[in-house]
Amino acid sequence: MKKDIILSGVGGQGILSIATVIGQAALKSGFYMKQAEVHGMSQRGGDVQSNLRISDRPIASDLIPTGKCDIILSLEPMEALRYLPYLQPEGWLITNETPFINIPNYPTEECLKAELEKLPHKIVLNVNAVAREVGSPKVANIVLLGATVPFLEMDYEVIRESVRTIFQRKGEAIVELNLKALAAGKEIAEKRI
Repeated sequence: MKKDIILSGVGGQGILSIATVIGQAALKSGFYMKQAEVHGMSQRGGDVQSNLRISDRPIASDLIPTGKCDIILSLEPMEALRYLPYLQPEGWLITNETPFINIPNYPTEECLKAELEKLPHKIVLNVNAVAREVGSPKVANIVLLGATVPFLEMDYEVIRESVRTIFQRKGEAIVELNLKALAAGKEIAEKRI
């Protein structure tokens, strides 16, 4: 098993929390893991990107080569498009459809949707709306993580347990909210595959 994943978004969206959950689940599953991050967190709205490599064999580098990425997971559609050169032909893009407009010349939603429509393997969903339905806009990142579950080749219970571990210090209500968000994203992805 080998999964090369690029996670992208903007500062404050929770990309690094997603990387932490996936990384912890990979280690609990007995896989090797390497991660490299570019933080934009010091400036809310700045580019945040993480390379996450998971394998059942030792991994030499923490960086994903161009054209070799299995999954691009993005909380922001323009950031998803930025990393398309890394996606392999059979790779999947899983992205939020709602833009985070943080620059004056941000592309129109129609342009973004047109570019995303060109991709053969994609799941585009409004994680913000799903998160609100689940109970809090703060769990949008975990909805997106849930949409990635069918592609990770890891036991769902191990991923759930990693979510529980990551959020347990915030209390049981927050843990349950995040588990509900995870399940909602997973259900959406399974219907669209």
